[in-house]
Amino acid sequence: MDWRDTGILLSSRRHGESSMILDVFTPQRGRHAGVVRGGASRKIAPILQPGAQLDLVWQARLENHIGRFTVELQRSRAAIAMGDRLALAGMNAVLALLAFSLPEREPHQALYHQSQTLLDLLDQPDLWPLAYLRWETALLDDLGYGLDLSCCAVTGSTDDLIYISPKTGRAVSAKGAGDWADKLLPLPDALKGTGDGADQDILKSLGTTGYFLEQKLGIQQNDKPLPPARDRFVAALARRSSAHDPGNSSPVQG
Repeated sequence: MDWRDTGILLSSRRHGESSMILDVFTPQRGRHAGVVRGGASRKIAPILQPGAQLDLVWQARLENHIGRFTVELQRSRAAIAMGDRLALAGMNAVLALLAFSLPEREPHQALYHQSQTLLDLLDQPDLWPLAYLRWETALLDDLGYGLDLSCCAVTGSTDDLIYISPKTGRAVSAKGAGDWADKLLPLPDALKGTGDGADQDILKSLGTTGYFLEQKLGIQQNDKPLPPARDRFVAALARRSSAHDPGNSSPVQG
């Protein structure tokens, strides 16, 4: 059997003397693996860079076999990412989280298109961090752990929402929090889709989404820690924020 699709290259690893095993994310087939014969050669290896957009043909005798890929490069993102440390860290975080959280061969079309859109913003550093935050919330939502920020879980009010319940992922107002405020997570403006999207606000928001990624996706993956690539992206964004505002050097948890 065989199929053809486009896909984002999440990772690759050597297989035998000259082949490579690719892990790709496609709109129709989800996360899928396959072998590229001769993938380690000088001709093919340069196009098999993480984040590359590939035209893929997969062939196998049986559906449950790992199968063989024939690939053509549609778009490389390596040059853009390598030219900016924050973009490189962000791209690596996206690819690592997709590989970490997605089950194999299960379509996630909406998430695929959001991921492709995000990676196509790599050359726009002013837009990238906020778009990345939006992508993390989309990842949680797509996998069944979406945050409900529509109204206060306690009072039903839509005003003064400044917390999130770590148990339910629902927003909580200042009034609704009461004596439980110190046990709740912050709900920064960037996470609500308001404010000016400053790096510090995005960092605080990533602290909150990071909690849910770790608690929900990590537990789903047998209590595995989140990929270190995400921490490296948060650290890179914190360094940029500190460079723009030298007076603010407080660490932010990712």
